[in-house]
Amino acid sequence: MNKHIELVKKWLADPESVTQEELKANAEAAAAYAEAYATAAWAAEDAATYAAAAAAHWVKKYEEMIDD
Repeated sequence: MNKHIELVKKWLADPESVTQEELKANAEAAAAYAEAYATAAWAAEDAATYAAAAAAHWVKKYEEMIDD
């Protein structure tokens, strides 16, 4: 359950049931959550790229060692 979506659903069903302050706070919190999620996704992609490069490096080192 996403509390941000639930608040919007409540507002859509009955606009009088949610204050403008609640909607503003909800929008700000949802934006912060989205930014944090995007940052985490970028970091994960960066980590995966680094891991692939490191793996390629060590495979090359291994192959050089067994060729000697």
